[in-house]
Amino acid sequence: MLMHVNTRNGVPIYLQLITQIKHLLASGRLATGAELPPIRSLAEQLLINPNTVARAYRELENAGLVVSRWGAGTYVSDKGCPLAQEERVRILSEHIDGLLAEASSLGVDNKELMELVEQRRAAMAQGAKTQRSGADE
Repeated sequence: MLMHVNTRNGVPIYLQLITQIKHLLASGRLATGAELPPIRSLAEQLLINPNTVARAYRELENAGLVVSRWGAGTYVSDKGCPLAQEERVRILSEHIDGLLAEASSLGVDNKELMELVEQRRAAMAQGAKTQRSGADE
């Protein structure tokens, strides 16, 4: 699990960790039952105080996203991520808002934008299909 912190952006480090872990949950890169890095290991990796990691994990546990098993570690809740769908919608909405603003500033109308999105989706699907068939050879 690759994580990073920015000490210059004014956002508390524990909140940065929470946001990143929620993003990993929402995107499916952290599956139900997956173990989070031990507090000390993550703190050493990020060069931060272990109490900061512990606070982030505690907040995630209070939200029902992870469970701590004393002496065994911290795991993604077996109940799944109740915020996963909400978080996905939030993340995508931010990207869509940016795309709409950019399209507007470039003078691209909604119909043209939707056609472009469909073209890109088809190109990506074709690329994935090509990659799969290349791996089969």
